[in-house]
Amino acid sequence: MNDIQKKMLEEIADLHGVPEGAYNIRADGRSVASRSTDEIEICPKPRGSGLDIRIKPGTVNKSLHIPVVIAESGLEETVYNDFYIGDGCDVLIVAGCGIDNCGGKDSRHDGIHRFHVGAGCKVKYVEKHYGSGSGSGRRILNPVTEIALGEGSSMELDMAQIKGVDSTDRQTRAALAAGARLTVRERLMTHGSQSAVSRYDVSLDGEGSHADVISRSVARDSSFQQFDARLQGNAACSGHSECDSIIMDDARISAIPRLDANNVEAALIHEAAIGKIAGEQIIKLMTLGLTEREAEEQIINGFLS
Repeated sequence: MNDIQKKMLEEIADLHGVPEGAYNIRADGRSVASRSTDEIEICPKPRGSGLDIRIKPGTVNKSLHIPVVIAESGLEETVYNDFYIGDGCDVLIVAGCGIDNCGGKDSRHDGIHRFHVGAGCKVKYVEKHYGSGSGSGRRILNPVTEIALGEGSSMELDMAQIKGVDSTDRQTRAALAAGARLTVRERLMTHGSQSAVSRYDVSLDGEGSHADVISRSVARDSSFQQFDARLQGNAACSGHSECDSIIMDDARISAIPRLDANNVEAALIHEAAIGKIAGEQIIKLMTLGLTEREAEEQIINGFLS
């Protein structure tokens, strides 16, 4: 791998070398390094682009890294990864994609991740998107995450996109069985003429299931953001979605909540707040010696942390 690809791996997956445990590193449309372990098996799909990943029942305190980096202008790909996670697992999965585009053609990665999670599992999934490069070609990322969460299982999604992605359309769909819990924490910043759409559709199918979907975002310059969250309560369940956004300059933000209560015991809540940085916050920091620009950055960094 070249220095640009290595730099992107540091940005999206905090990798400074070969990770521990199982991993598959994809660069410019092909796998460049891969390792299975006794507990986690990584197999290329027999047809098409992508992986079948099988995690044995009872696997605990193990990690899997599957980052993607693109440094070739004009490369466009769609990758399908299926995760089969056995009962009673406790695992960390680190994904993410970085695109460095120094050419005049668009580069694009569409990653479709499908999770089949057994009963009594605890899964943390980290996905970070990053863009760089001085070319006129756009950096486009369209992730799709589909989750079938088994009884009594929990899954935490940590999603971040802070810099350099020109266009993204994130789709997340989840179905929760009895006692299952889904937690989503999304952090997003757009600038320039970038656009970012986040769509969540969570079906609370089992008794005692719970979902908590929270997005924090900052829109700067003339960028556009849309947060579209749908919670379907099909049993005695609880769900909460929240959009908290800072708008700046000539940006636009749209928050579209939808709650479908299909059971009398379904308790669903949505919250949305969009506003500018309060002037008194900036003034307070400026009295401590910061410039107005530095004060804004300090507030934004704290908001997105």
